[in-house]
Amino acid sequence: MLAALSFTLGLALSAVVDAQISLGSASSFGIVATSAITSTGLSVIVGELGISPNGLTSITGFPPGISGSQHGADATAQTAHSDAMTAYTALAALQSTTSLTGQDLGGKTLNAGVYNFASSAGLTGILTLDGQNNASAQFVFQMGSTITTATASAVILINGAQPCNVFWQVGSSATLGTGTTFAGSILAYASVTVNSACTVQGGLYALTAAVTLIDDAITAPGVCAAAAPAPTSATSSNPSTASASVVSASTAPSGSNAAATVTVTVQGSGQCSTATITNTAQCSASGTVAGVNKTVTTTVTMGSAKATATATVTPAPKTTTKTSTTTCWSKTTTSTKTSTSTCTSWSTTTAKCTSTKVARRYIR
Repeated sequence: MLAALSFTLGLALSAVVDAQISLGSASSFGIVATSAITSTGLSVIVGELGISPNGLTSITGFPPGISGSQHGADATAQTAHSDAMTAYTALAALQSTTSLTGQDLGGKTLNAGVYNFASSAGLTGILTLDGQNNASAQFVFQMGSTITTATASAVILINGAQPCNVFWQVGSSATLGTGTTFAGSILAYASVTVNSACTVQGGLYALTAAVTLIDDAITAPGVCAAAAPAPTSATSSNPSTASASVVSASTAPSGSNAAATVTVTVQGSGQCSTATITNTAQCSASGTVAGVNKTVTTTVTMGSAKATATATVTPAPKTTTKTSTTTCWSKTTTSTKTSTSTCTSWSTTTAKCTSTKVARRYIR
């Protein structure tokens, strides 16, 4: 009975974490507000500005501030506001996986989940969000009233966590302290106030009031990247020796047949020899091989997914040119001989390369 209950609770928790939130049309907006959008100094918004039901006259400070297209009380702004409100409602309805009431977020490292504060939340220092090599990892923070960050606080994303999958649902107002580096979209029922020199990777959505900025940089969340492409291959035109290593690999969903992304670099030098290697490791792999028309195969295993990248080594022909000049009486003759040798096979007996040489002579 207890085992069955634990299994049921595990499924419920998984469903909560996996419930992906969409901002709809609001994802292309750096700011959506209701009563006003105000900027002092040079704020830069990578994304659109939208205000509804108030109009464009309620947007001030652009210029000198810089932004994408601006929408005031038009259909585009109304839809963005409506989509942001829908996302806010969906976030508030999610079942909490962890209560952090009374705790400061600073100094914590958190995995994907739904974190709840019964009233206000604070961040002093650094909060680290760990995606655990899952690009779909979702982080939701529910605040009953407010969230406030101290000066120079930061939200850091590691191991594949993406700002488009981080959401801050705030029951009233959000305030970011001077110099805060913030990740995720803030959906505040009332207002959002951003003090000077802040950087936000995510949208600011004030659903019943205003957004206020001072020399800040805001980047709209956009839509999260699609699944990683298939493994890549590379070919070297350099002679003989090549090294292949995994530069990056993304997590594939557990239990799936999806392949992780593998990037291979190939560099070559020296005389030819022969070898082929295969490397398998958890999350990363690397190796070195030398050979003529041989391959390096690097395999990455991540959970139940596996990806392989192959690099083919092709030696470059060696070209030698000799030129001689002969003068007889007043006539000068120039002779040029060019030889090109290509390594065709490697002898394990003599430890030498068998080459094919082609010679050409030109006289004029």
